[in-house]
Amino acid sequence: MTSRPVPLIPPRLRAILIRIPFLVPIVRFLRRGPLARDRNLLITLSLLTLLLGGLAARVSAEWFSPSLFILVTLVGGLQLRLRSLLVLVSVVGVALAYVALALGARSVGAGLLVTIGFATILASMMARTRGKLGVQGLRGDVMLLELRDRLKRQGELPPLPTKDWGSRVVLKQAGGSSFGGDFLVSMRHGSILEIALVDVSGKGVDAGTRALMLSGTFGGLLGSVDSFLPACNAYLHRQPEGEGFVTAVHLRLDLSTGAYDITSAGHPPVVKFDAGTGTWQVSAAKGVVLGVVPDLHCEPDSGVLRKGDALMLYTDGLIEQPGRDIDSGLDRLLGEAERLVPSGFYDGARPLVNSMSAGHNDDCALILIWRP
Repeated sequence: MTSRPVPLIPPRLRAILIRIPFLVPIVRFLRRGPLARDRNLLITLSLLTLLLGGLAARVSAEWFSPSLFILVTLVGGLQLRLRSLLVLVSVVGVALAYVALALGARSVGAGLLVTIGFATILASMMARTRGKLGVQGLRGDVMLLELRDRLKRQGELPPLPTKDWGSRVVLKQAGGSSFGGDFLVSMRHGSILEIALVDVSGKGVDAGTRALMLSGTFGGLLGSVDSFLPACNAYLHRQPEGEGFVTAVHLRLDLSTGAYDITSAGHPPVVKFDAGTGTWQVSAAKGVVLGVVPDLHCEPDSGVLRKGDALMLYTDGLIEQPGRDIDSGLDRLLGEAERLVPSGFYDGARPLVNSMSAGHNDDCALILIWRP
């Protein structure tokens, strides 16, 4: 003889539960598959809500205030799916009605109802946003943190021979954000170092999403094609229009000889410090902004970095200010760069960026490479 399976809920208890009207849709809803991940949390929060309602009505409304339902609703907005949140809100409504029947309508005032209503709207917005992303709980925030850490690692130059070379990278995004429109991609193969500094139109978080997409694309192209900027231009030209412009500068440096090649696409000119003359010189490399014309033709610039020389790559956030000409901003940058020579390039890079970006809120990036 085969034994019959023991039901999870006894028949008598099941008959009692079925007679309670508001539990029927909740039980049916919980039996569906999409809620398997957050079902336990929904049950826990629902039982906690009913327990708080019972304690407020039967023990003390001062110790177990109905305002605790606001916290339960916000926790549900942070952790539950939208449909599960709606079930939790229904349970909160039932608990509030029970408290009002037991203690009178004055125990649940209009202020509390309005506050719970606002908390419900806020929780629904959070749950809806996570639902669109397809993540549960705080996983979306964790993903952003991981993405921020990846961007920080990407914004670092490859290790250089410490005896023969020095480098410094300073990225400052608008509004103190971790994401912005300026980014760096680099790679080193043997003695060849390639660097691309890119500036996407816009600033801060508004330009961050497009910069994230392009950083992966440009990073894959760097070192994989002979003509880096034309390849980037061809990619952008195939994209939908109306997404703004992109400027970039590409540096190819031979670490064994110091020979370098610079190509630019609408980017501010690279400046070089010549230790022989003690002056900063503006590079002649220039080109059209990326994504505008189908065939990009750049006028490159080349030279050799000798002992004591340095190269400075930067974005227009350092020299562009409202109401001022770009040329005057470049002159000011060269004047500030004069102070780097006695103080040292590494220690003076951050103060230089802070000084040039003071008074305006824009993305800024600075790369210094020098031979000690």
